[in-house]
Amino acid sequence: MPEFSSKVAFVTGAGGGMGYQIACDLIHQGARVLMFDIKDKPAQIPGVADQSIYIQGDLTDDSAVADAVAQANSAFSGIDLLANVAGALWFDRDRSALDIDLDVWDQVMAINLKSMVHTSRHTVASMRSRGGGAMVHFSSTQCLRGDSAPQDAYQAAKAGVVAFSKSLAIQLAADNIRSNVIYPGPSESPMQDRWKENPEGKVATANAIPLGRVGTVQDMSNACLFLLSDKASFITGTELLVDGGLQARP
Repeated sequence: MPEFSSKVAFVTGAGGGMGYQIACDLIHQGARVLMFDIKDKPAQIPGVADQSIYIQGDLTDDSAVADAVAQANSAFSGIDLLANVAGALWFDRDRSALDIDLDVWDQVMAINLKSMVHTSRHTVASMRSRGGGAMVHFSSTQCLRGDSAPQDAYQAAKAGVVAFSKSLAIQLAADNIRSNVIYPGPSESPMQDRWKENPEGKVATANAIPLGRVGTVQDMSNACLFLLSDKASFITGTELLVDGGLQARP
């Protein structure tokens, strides 16, 4: 039997990149999936027609998230899994907290952290009713260090994701709901489209990674599906580095 044949998943950022790969892999593994993104619906979504729902909407809008979850509950009779993948890294606007436009700070926080509050709070009731569940929240290795070219709002938000996940893990453990974090390292995804114009930057990044390459969306999906699966049934409140060994370097 496919790994997730009895499960229903809610995947954010599912219009492209890591979120899209995770949603597709879950569908291939038999899950029914609520795909949510502000982007247009992808041209190709695997599985049969009634195996997925794609909703184009804004995760910072709490009522839009609530409506999406209600649709999934109606169509699929509940939600078991949550993958909080959506995020935004604004190289042109996010900078040192000493200089950043505070409206930009608030927007980055809303997209990268508050949106995960929206999705988590609206899926917990369903997970409880189904006897448990699992959540994976995407942070970033960027929040583990300083940067001479800072994106302070992004880094602070992604650090907040870790604290939020740990709190959920303790709050929800008695309900058999697990909550974990993935730290993606530098990866080839739409968030790093700048590498298309600067391939030398990608090469330099790969050379700094002990495994000698940047990550892929498939690397991140593999890690996410593991943490969502029953293979990780005794793992909660922790973080998984998927960075090719970058953080292990002296």
